[in-house]
Amino acid sequence: MTRYVVWAASWLFILVVLVTPPALVLTEALKDGVGASLATLSDPDAQAAIWLTLRVSVVAVVLNTLFGILAAWVLVKFRFPGRQFLQILVELPLSISPVVSGLVWLLLFGAQGWFGPLLDRWNIHIAFAVPGIILATLFVTLPYVVRTVMPVMEVQGRDAEEAAVLAGAGFWQVLWHVTLPGVRGALLSGVLLTTARALGEFGAVSVVSGHIPGETETMPLHIENLYNGYQSVAAFTMAALLALMAMSAVLLRSAPEWLARLQEKKA
Repeated sequence: MTRYVVWAASWLFILVVLVTPPALVLTEALKDGVGASLATLSDPDAQAAIWLTLRVSVVAVVLNTLFGILAAWVLVKFRFPGRQFLQILVELPLSISPVVSGLVWLLLFGAQGWFGPLLDRWNIHIAFAVPGIILATLFVTLPYVVRTVMPVMEVQGRDAEEAAVLAGAGFWQVLWHVTLPGVRGALLSGVLLTTARALGEFGAVSVVSGHIPGETETMPLHIENLYNGYQSVAAFTMAALLALMAMSAVLLRSAPEWLARLQEKKA
């Protein structure tokens, strides 16, 4: 009996907390019909927000994937002074508010910041511009690849890599042909988590972007702007699109497991 109670309570919690919000967002988006919802996405500011979000997400995913692989490799394969401190720094974005990181970028690169006046002389704009949005997104998405790849690398050990080095392989050959093939599942999971997080980032980007429609307004910021302007259908349509994009990235994490199970059943 206890097992069924726990099972029912778990499903009830999931339905209320995870399933109901997206369902309500989709319902509100379609309340005036599919045509009215799709028409809101043709607005130039909406399209600019979508493309900016995609561009920032691609840059953040690529850079954090490269950094995540190298950082995980260093943290797992070597013991050196400051290793524990470096690991704490990598996990820092998980423990502080994204708004704090946005304020830090303003402190550094804002008009009254430490480097802002100097950059203005060279006509380089970071705060209230796309580079600031990229920096804010990089900060909040930094830990995901590192944290998903590290445990698998630890299980992987160093024997195969040492054998490759003794055979004459260089660093990049060992990394590409020995290390990465053994962690590709965890790497894919980290990349997709980074993508989902980058798409939905609001706090840090809200502080550093300046909310300039058509220029520095990402999808989450555009949703807020639409909702505050009482354009509920447009706001919920954009929210539904953003939720669909993020959930697709998360669902893709399970694709390798599903394919493996299908192959096992066929075998």
